[in-house]
Amino acid sequence: MPNWVDVLKQIDTFKTQHAAASQQAIDLVRRSYLNKLFELEKRNIIAYYSGFLSKPAIAQSDINDEDKNGFMMAVHNLDRSKGLDLILHTPGGGFAATESLVDYLRKMFGTDIRCIVPQIAMSAGTIIACSCKEIWMAKHSNLGPIDPQLSGLPARGVVEEFKRALDEIKKDPDSLAIWRPIIGQYRPTFLNQCENAIAWSEEFVREQLERVMFKGLRGAKKRAQKVVSALSDFKENKAHSRHINFEQCKKLGLKVQLIESRQEFQDLVLTVHHCYMHSLMNTSAFKIIENHLGSAFVKQQRVEQRVVPVN
Repeated sequence: MPNWVDVLKQIDTFKTQHAAASQQAIDLVRRSYLNKLFELEKRNIIAYYSGFLSKPAIAQSDINDEDKNGFMMAVHNLDRSKGLDLILHTPGGGFAATESLVDYLRKMFGTDIRCIVPQIAMSAGTIIACSCKEIWMAKHSNLGPIDPQLSGLPARGVVEEFKRALDEIKKDPDSLAIWRPIIGQYRPTFLNQCENAIAWSEEFVREQLERVMFKGLRGAKKRAQKVVSALSDFKENKAHSRHINFEQCKKLGLKVQLIESRQEFQDLVLTVHHCYMHSLMNTSAFKIIENHLGSAFVKQQRVEQRVVPVN
């Protein structure tokens, strides 16, 4: 199957042979491979792609409530008895929007949802992956920590900083002068918001793992708690951007499958991934939600045009 360069050559060839516009060529080549993947697996496919790597300055490229419209469009006309393969490429996003999205997909497909991560699904993307019955990853794929972030700050880190400050002030009251400007930067209710966000996210992921991925397995609650504890461990992960690979996910106990274990499947998944990356890099699109039937919800950058007078 085509690699990155081969896909680009196919797009260029299509443009030449059919006198097609660049956007049209990219769309048609991408959809042809998405349909081939459907024909191989005989399962519904919805691809959710964010352009956060090539267009990092666009805030709306994360998971948000507007995505629900895209998924509603993508689910329409699908034979839901065939389950869903969700191809996911995202930096994460809002937890409330993520919870609502998982709830919607669960109502549409029950627990028959597989998550495919061709490259990266961080933060809220990892939460979505953990809500599926299994996760397919490549050797180069990554998930990430699920500790919530508030106003760009790690909620767990804030709570631990408060506890450290309290302990040090108890031991040495004079250290209050050092801690006062540090703790003073947080508004009065911020600590409570952080604690609530931690409890909310951990409870949701633990419940999803118990009811879906680990359903019917011995010690499902312990398995779920082990995964949640590891993915939420601020000290161990050290940063919210920590990349967690296939081997580490397997060690945690997640139900992960290696994309490379099936050659034809691997070829098609990675070719589809290359197609989406070309779409995000070479067009104005910064988010694409699309099914195997070709129905797509595309968010695009607005390009401002200005007339510059020539002296």
